[in-house]
Amino acid sequence: MKLFPIAAVALCAFATPAFAQDTAPPKDVTVSGSVGLVSDYRFRGVSQTDEEAAVQGGLTISHKSGVYAGVWASNLSGWGTFGGANMELDLIGGVKVPVGDGGTLDVGVTWYTYPGGADKTDFAEPYAKLSGTVGPLGLTAGVAYAPKQQALGNWYATGAAAASGVYTDPGDKEDNLYLWGDAAAGIPGTGATLKGHIGYSDGNPGLGPNGTSVAPTGKYWDWMLGVDYAISGTPLTVGAAYVDTDINRRESAYLLPNFSSTKDGGSIAGSQVVFSVSAAF
Repeated sequence: MKLFPIAAVALCAFATPAFAQDTAPPKDVTVSGSVGLVSDYRFRGVSQTDEEAAVQGGLTISHKSGVYAGVWASNLSGWGTFGGANMELDLIGGVKVPVGDGGTLDVGVTWYTYPGGADKTDFAEPYAKLSGTVGPLGLTAGVAYAPKQQALGNWYATGAAAASGVYTDPGDKEDNLYLWGDAAAGIPGTGATLKGHIGYSDGNPGLGPNGTSVAPTGKYWDWMLGVDYAISGTPLTVGAAYVDTDINRRESAYLLPNFSSTKDGGSIAGSQVVFSVSAAF
């Protein structure tokens, strides 16, 4: 679960006074960001921190034309051998354009990097998102497609092969497709926003050169239901979310031991309630 939750979009939509748009001309360049703490960093339903806490933060610079650039980072632990700083550092760039009656099309690319990590860990993933509102609901539909790259390749056929360090198919390149939908709705008269997410991954059914896969087991679903609460008079938001996938123990057996928690041997894609606290600016 990355910061900048979908509820933040809804909060902006529901909490910004209409008169502010009438009296304050838009700035040429705006800077926004967030920093926070989550009890478990879940990326598309799979823990990236061995079911432990993560400190995360990001910064986005946006031009009034719709062009933007940003950076986002989190610590990592377990699920492969990234090494180095044990950190994910995402570089993001894109453009947002208005479509239809109040909708927004967001097209860009994310460059996932792992500073100082093992070779062939970084990869690029272009994306497109369409967002808008239907009554009280803020809705987003998105697609992200990472073309064939070595970081996504099926270098290890099994977790045992990854543990031994013997490549099954070194140099292999694979692609990855991710489809998702988000929904958020503010509860009138409160600082609370209900949120939901569902996603579908289709990619490498093995393990990449760093002993991970963006789509464990090849094809799977992930989902999330939660609530965020903005604390009045402060930049703070606290949240709780139930996160899960349809990856069961039998389906992921060939990924072990990479795909299990070092604490209890349980799956790092099992159900989990994730708590968060963040400050936006």
